[in-house]
Amino acid sequence: MTLGFIIAILVWGFIIGGLARFAVPGPDPMPIWMTTAIGIGGSLIGGILSRLIFGTPTSFFFAFLGAVLLVVLYRKFVQHRPITGPGVRRPPA
Repeated sequence: MTLGFIIAILVWGFIIGGLARFAVPGPDPMPIWMTTAIGIGGSLIGGILSRLIFGTPTSFFFAFLGAVLLVVLYRKFVQHRPITGPGVRRPPA
């Protein structure tokens, strides 16, 4: 692995994670490293699902869907906040 490849993965994870956080309504305060980890994890989940369903490598769409899934799970199980309804816009305690 080269340093450029590692930096590219981190930048890709940050972009995908940021877009996923933007897609889920309401505030999701988390550090930059968590956003990047969610983006990388979402890309891995999306790649596995894409490979299983279509037999092709991952795409931006599946990486984004995987990251959105991780943001929703983070909100529900770590922040203990609702995903829908009036409590979505309320900041975490």
